[in-house]
Amino acid sequence: MTTQQTIVIIGAGPGIGYHTALRFAQDGYRIALMARDEQRLQSLVTRLTDQGYDATAHVADVRTTVSLAAQFEVIKQIHGSIDVLLYNALANTPDRPTVLRAENLRADFEVNVIGALNSVNAALPYLSPDASILLTGGGLALSPVAEVASLSLGKAALRNLAYSLHDELKEQSIHVGTLTIAGFVKEGTYFAPQHIAQALYELRQDRAIERIYKEEQQ
Repeated sequence: MTTQQTIVIIGAGPGIGYHTALRFAQDGYRIALMARDEQRLQSLVTRLTDQGYDATAHVADVRTTVSLAAQFEVIKQIHGSIDVLLYNALANTPDRPTVLRAENLRADFEVNVIGALNSVNAALPYLSPDASILLTGGGLALSPVAEVASLSLGKAALRNLAYSLHDELKEQSIHVGTLTIAGFVKEGTYFAPQHIAQALYELRQDRAIERIYKEEQQ
């Protein structure tokens, strides 16, 4: 079954971002990729369009709502309303809590959490009825690791944000869900990006608030 809907992927890269775009494109979705790196975006768009899919690149900084709003307006003009918004941006300063500099924690948090909220608020006027907002979460939200304290804090806050947004936006029939990836994303494993992409696609279909993606013990 195909569709004529649009997904916007913020923080698009060659891993989860690209493979999620490909998975949704295979179901007929129009693809809008957003990130700060224009060259990388164009490379990903070329990979998609060479396969016959409808994809566009949009340069924006999640730390500035003006930048986001301008790109969402462009996306609306090209693709129409947004049916799925995936927030996949990430920043990480790998340090233990006692040596993590406050300015680095603040900078990471601005991308990992505030950027997500900025993106949601900027996208809201452009969302279609029954749209989905998906947040790429991580197992660090449930089991923090000292060596990556900043990212652990960010994923915990992002998970909290997903639940808060879900409670607020469900009255508007907007679905908010987070995929908590309890493992390291790596090709050739259970956590390969194409498998993560399928899990995100299924999260859109079942409209759950959270799915914990973990490898079951044999």
